[in-house]
Amino acid sequence: MIELRNVTIQSGGFRLRDVHVVIPTGTYSVLMGGTGQGKTTILEAICGLRKVAKGEVFLQGADVTRWKPARRGVGYVPQDLALFPSMTVREHFEFALRLRRVSRVERARRVAELADVLGVERLLERSIRGLSGGESQRVALGRALSFSPRVLLLDEPLNALDESTRDRLCDLLERIQRSEELTVLHVTHSRDEARRLAGRLLVIEGHQVRERPIASLGESTDRQSAKERA
Repeated sequence: MIELRNVTIQSGGFRLRDVHVVIPTGTYSVLMGGTGQGKTTILEAICGLRKVAKGEVFLQGADVTRWKPARRGVGYVPQDLALFPSMTVREHFEFALRLRRVSRVERARRVAELADVLGVERLLERSIRGLSGGESQRVALGRALSFSPRVLLLDEPLNALDESTRDRLCDLLERIQRSEELTVLHVTHSRDEARRLAGRLLVIEGHQVRERPIASLGESTDRQSAKERA
């Protein structure tokens, strides 16, 4: 579970005030809102990369407001992916496991498992240089999932991908969320993406986060286009 209790977050002249959000365990929630309204700021507050000015952050029932990011056990895929040019795909998958002093045998097992699930077995010994957008997204996702977090935060993870690649990664995210029993908070601008993935829809409005019915997203652009062609 993810819970923000009356959280205020400030960055320069920008402020979100008294944000209250509850995301039940095992749900796939999508967060939407206009540019500059604080979607990334909320993710950073949850994973510990941004301090809250007021209020509390709870994960799995524990008050983690003052905990350091590593202790929170949150998988995070930032918008720019933040991959390391000098590291191979395998080293990205091993990164968090090494920090946690996981044994070599267990690291090898987990890397093989992730590579199979993500379909990147042939890429394990490659540097990230030269990877396609979809391949890079899979590597960032694998790194975030490597230590088996219970909470996964995704900041526009499918942005700038072609439609076919985006569809495949949506399928992958759905499968992983179910198989790993993850609580997911996924930031996106895409209504189609939100419609496809969201079990719950959250929208930033007037510096507050409000739940909205998924039906409020309307029809998919594909269905609208088909109607227009008819």
